[in-house]
This record gives sequence, structure tokens and C-alpha cells, in this order.
Amino acid sequence: MPDFPLFPWADYWWFYALFTLLVIGLLALDLGVFHRKAHAVTTKEAFGWVCVWVTLAMVFCLGFWQYAEWKFPQDPRLLAAGLTPEMGEALARQTALEFLTGYVVEASLSVDNIFVFLVIFAFFGIPPEYQHRVLFFGILGAMIFRVLFISLGALLMQFHWVIYLFGGFLILTGIKILFTPEKPLDPDKNPVLRLLRRYLPLTSEFHGQKFFVVKNGVRYGTPLLLTLVAIEVSDIVFAVDSVPAIFGITREPLIVFTSNIFAILGLRSLFFLLAGIMDKFHFLKFGLGLVLVFVGLKMVWLDHASGGKFPITWSLGIIGLLLGASITLSLLIPAKKELPEPPAH
Repeated sequence: MPDFPLFPWADYWWFYALFTLLVIGLLALDLGVFHRKAHAVTTKEAFGWVCVWVTLAMVFCLGFWQYAEWKFPQDPRLLAAGLTPEMGEALARQTALEFLTGYVVEASLSVDNIFVFLVIFAFFGIPPEYQHRVLFFGILGAMIFRVLFISLGALLMQFHWVIYLFGGFLILTGIKILFTPEKPLDPDKNPVLRLLRRYLPLTSEFHGQKFFVVKNGVRYGTPLLLTLVAIEVSDIVFAVDSVPAIFGITREPLIVFTSNIFAILGLRSLFFLLAGIMDKFHFLKFGLGLVLVFVGLKMVWLDHASGGKFPITWSLGIIGLLLGASITLSLLIPAKKELPEPPAH
């Protein structure tokens, strides 16, 4: 693998711009056409949209692979580095697999968001027909924050010591997930929400899909606004784990950006598809914890031990095995139901 970016910003700014326009167009089509009227998303509808988003990601991966196979043999920097046609094909295949692996990792880590979304919606009592709109704007904001985190990460990754910092952080986070009991989320204790309540008049009533409503000349925030802020804050917390994880798979900002965005695009549909059965995947947290530990070890040890780059096919296989095993165990070994406490006499 060359020690310089394969897709430098100066040469690929146009790609970032076109990709961003494509995403904006897809989101506008989603909200403005397919979900123009507020309604509760059915499991069948959610499954269809999950298939759409996954298919789009796979089509992009295939097109990205074909483009890399065409472009790399013509890249003057790669030719100067001694690239042969066989090496160009192998490099193109590796970049496509890095996108696929990054997409799988980011999509898997985003499943944790679903647990949090369920708690937030239940806490604020959001009706099912309004949840899609809240998630739409929540994910739009998440994309903006992810771009900021990715830009900062790409800047920091230029310093070699940051690799070990990110890797160590992922290992510690994974160990924490494996051995620390989950604490119930209480949105009411969120400092951002408490600050918002202090400085913005709020109403406890719903006003359709509106985030704000004007009463007697005063602008009030609705429960949907509080829910949206809680979701945005939770995603920022999750981004602290997911962005270093994707940089453990690839250090190409373009691959990090596109795989992250595709994973986030499918998060809403995945939420409506899995919301009712998330409690069945009780071993998934252990799979996610082990994935973070593996990616951290890859950054601080395995890449160096493998001569600079741990094989991406091995990475994809190990990650798939960990996630598949945790899901299979969850289905084979049902969670133990807590018995209700006997009534006091």
C-alpha cells in the first residue's frame, strides 16, 4: 500500500461535491416524496428501505472498485512508485474491500444507536407517526457532525502517535463494553437538554410534526425538538467510537466518508425494522465490544506485525465472524427473563 493518499482532496474535491449532492437528493426524495405524510412506518416498509440503502451501498462499492481498477494504472504517482498492472488490480480490490469492511463496521456500531433511540422515544412519548421525521433530521445532523469528526480525524492521523492513541482508545472502549454492565439511559439528566429547558420556552403538547410553535407571539419548542436534541447528542457520543474504528480499517478519508454516510443513511430504516426485536440480540454488545478490541489491536499491533497492513480480507472475515456469532448465540440462547419481585407483606 502506498504511503501517500490514493484519493487526495485536491484531485477529488469534485467527487465529494457530487456525492454530497447525491445524498441530499436521496434525503429530499425520502422526506419530500415517500414520507411526505406523517405515518407509522411498518416492518414491511422498513425492510424495503433497508434493502434499498444496502443495495445502493453495494452498487457504489462495485462502481468504486471498477473506477479504481481503471484509474490506478494511469496515476502518475503510482506509476512512479513502480505499480504494475497486477499490483493495480490488487490495490483496487483492496480499496473496495476497505469500503465494504468500513461499511459493515459502521453499520454494526450504529445498531447501538437503536437501543438509545428506543429509550429516547419512549421517554418523550413520541407517537410512531412522528418518529420518522425526528430521525430524518437527527440523521441529517449526524452526517454533519460525522463530516467534522472525520475531517479532524484525517488531520490527526497525519501524526503517527495518534494511531496508537486511537487504537488504545478502541481497545479500552471494547473492554468496557464487554465487562461493564449497561446503565439505563435517563434523558432527563442530559446537561444539553437541561440547558435548553433553561433558555428556551417549551411546551409539553404536540403540534403535529412541528419542532417549534408560536403562542401569543412567543416561540416554544415542542417535545419533538427535545427529542431531536437528545438524538443528536447521543450520536455525537457514538461518533467518538465509530470514527476511530473506521480509521482503523482504512486511512483514506474518501473511503471513511462514503462508508460512514452510507451506514448512517440506512440507520432510520434499520431502526423501524429492528425496534421490536432488539431485546432478542442480547449478545450483540459482546460482538461489538470484540470488534472494537480487534480494530484497536489492528491499529497498534497487527498492521505493524503484518509489514504495514493487516490483510483486509482477514479483517472483514474476523469482523463478520464476531458479529455473526453474537447474533447466532442471541437467537440460540434466549435472554433470561427477570422474575418480578414478590409483593411486600
